[in-house]
Amino acid sequence: MKKLLQIIVLSAFLISFKNVNSTFSICAIDPVTGQVGSAGASCIANCLILSYVQPNWGVVHIQASWTQTNYNNARRLMLLHYTPQQIRDSLILQDGNPYIRQYGIVDLVGGGRTAAYTGSNCTNYKNHIIGPTYTIQGNILLGQHVLDSMNARFNNTQGTLADKLMAALQGAKMVGADTRCTPYGKSAISAFLRIGKPGDTATALYCNLVVGNTPTNKDPIDSLQVLYNNWLLTNVNYIEAELPEKPELYQNFPNPFNPITKIKFGINNNSYVTVKVYDNLGKNIAVLVNENMNAGVYFIPFDAKELPSGIYYYSIETKVLDSGKSFKETKRMAVVK
Repeated sequence: MKKLLQIIVLSAFLISFKNVNSTFSICAIDPVTGQVGSAGASCIANCLILSYVQPNWGVVHIQASWTQTNYNNARRLMLLHYTPQQIRDSLILQDGNPYIRQYGIVDLVGGGRTAAYTGSNCTNYKNHIIGPTYTIQGNILLGQHVLDSMNARFNNTQGTLADKLMAALQGAKMVGADTRCTPYGKSAISAFLRIGKPGDTATALYCNLVVGNTPTNKDPIDSLQVLYNNWLLTNVNYIEAELPEKPELYQNFPNPFNPITKIKFGINNNSYVTVKVYDNLGKNIAVLVNENMNAGVYFIPFDAKELPSGIYYYSIETKVLDSGKSFKETKRMAVVK
């Protein structure tokens, strides 16, 4: 009897593994920075296996009744630089039962190419959204509003590709987003966020955050957000965007915030840069940058976990190294706890 029980448990595990569904996921690229990214969550453990990120090129997601064969084929076709449409069509053609699969594919060529597929026999609710630089897909969903919320968060979020992908996942953080997780009172069990920047390899990504499993009372998107906030604090994010015509300080994002925000600035010449934070009384409470910096666009994280709610100010001062020309600007931000 004990052996029979073990066989039943093992069989159930293998079935659940074979039918991996990343019930909601997003593939995206940033044509300005050349970054490619992937994020998703599911009411099964270790849903990371659906994602393949190829830095300098693109991303493919293989989900709904996942198989290793499909994953290997998708990876091979991307490495051969097939277009997203060719990858999608080839996977469908090679599959004995394509009607239970779901794919999302993007690449960097020409500022972004995209393709997606949702088989008619995927478990309801299922659908996908195709944008110019991203695809969003899901099955076993609470409804279309899960995908629509991810779409809105991605498009309405300022900041880096990583910020936008994290925001998209937050858009799906609702009880039963993956309907299998409704009894647990959360959206999913596992989640991930991955970013490849130019020069990375598929096995060494710039950002590779994974929540493989969560206890009943934890939502993996909350856990992933904690990992992401900690990751932000260790990464001053320089992007190789078009240089601004003059020094510029941008509005922080998010704002209001708790506890972490990003301060974005751009300099058009190699300069000595100082970025400081002040409280409402004008007291300097943090020095975020105080060094020589190359011309470029930067995102600097600021952690306010030790600060009370209130209005704060951040300022930038720059001095061009060869001419001494200076620039100064201040903006306001709000901590809400």
